[in-house]
Amino acid sequence: MSVFDRTDRSVMGRWWWTVDRWTVAAVALLVVFGAMLTMAASPAVADRLGYDSFHFVRRQLAFLPIAVAALIGVSLLSPTGVKRLAAGIFLAGMALVAATLLFGAEINGARRWITFAGLTLQPSEFVKPCFAVVAAWFFAMQGRKGRLVGKACAIALYGIVGGTLLMQPDVGMTVVVSAMWFTQFFLAGLPLAGIAVFIIGGIASAIASYLLLPHVASRVDRFIDPSSGDSYQVLRSMEAFTNGGAFGRGPGEGSVKSVLPDAHTDFIFAVAGEEFGLIACLILVGLFAFVVLRGFSRVIKETNLFIMLAATGLLVQFGLQALINMGSTLRLMPTKGMTLPFISYGGSSLVAIALCVGMLLALTRRRIGQETLP
Repeated sequence: MSVFDRTDRSVMGRWWWTVDRWTVAAVALLVVFGAMLTMAASPAVADRLGYDSFHFVRRQLAFLPIAVAALIGVSLLSPTGVKRLAAGIFLAGMALVAATLLFGAEINGARRWITFAGLTLQPSEFVKPCFAVVAAWFFAMQGRKGRLVGKACAIALYGIVGGTLLMQPDVGMTVVVSAMWFTQFFLAGLPLAGIAVFIIGGIASAIASYLLLPHVASRVDRFIDPSSGDSYQVLRSMEAFTNGGAFGRGPGEGSVKSVLPDAHTDFIFAVAGEEFGLIACLILVGLFAFVVLRGFSRVIKETNLFIMLAATGLLVQFGLQALINMGSTLRLMPTKGMTLPFISYGGSSLVAIALCVGMLLALTRRRIGQETLP
């Protein structure tokens, strides 16, 4: 039996029959997996840091209702409402990102966090999905003059966002934002010459990052030759997958969480591999792939340029973030401090990714005869 009758004209009734319920179900499973893995991985880390065992569990579960409310609330919006919300959060987020450069706490040589009222916030997490929507808004401007102005504004905005992120520095998030923005620009009509320019620019930026940023060079060197530096976390992560086998050692029976400093954040996928095994990891990968492919299956039918570009940008960043986290855990790419969406510990990440998926659900809802976009 359905939760809502088809004749139900309430806000939630209309939402239920227009939203992509398969994506909602997949995201719900990711949230459940995330809660389970947080409870499995974080107590050992909390004990090692001198907190009580459920310190991180309580904090994550406190943010979970906020994230769920944000996801559902944002998914109720119209495309115009998504534009306005994204623009407002983007401006506020960029102001806070600039503030982190002046007042942010420095952790591992980076200034990405700002603390107030006892809470630590990473503003760039909120900038990322909102930038996808704002950039799509500019790329989708109509008319010959509008297209030129829109593309110029989108390029300038990318320069500001990318430059600010590199000043923190946060190379990984800059890569995600750049890939998302380039994909949108390509779909909006980037000439072949422009594609060549951006490819050359991307290669030049990668080389410059390696030569100018010591932590980037260190990670690349350790990826190529693990013996060239401290590869402790990656090696322990690979051992965890070996120990887990196909079906895992069982909930709470893993040992990697007791020795990995970032077992509850960047390397939580390794905890899943050791305690729940290969099958559970493949299910997680399948859920992320399903959300992305299901989203593209709806976007490909879209006739509105703004919705197509915005939804594509949100899907690219969601999928790429998951890919980078899991790939670095499996030593398929250099390590990067990036959370696994809905799985890793982190309040800012959890709420921001809920905002991302909420906007995606809002943009891909069925709107036949409901709204004409400006």
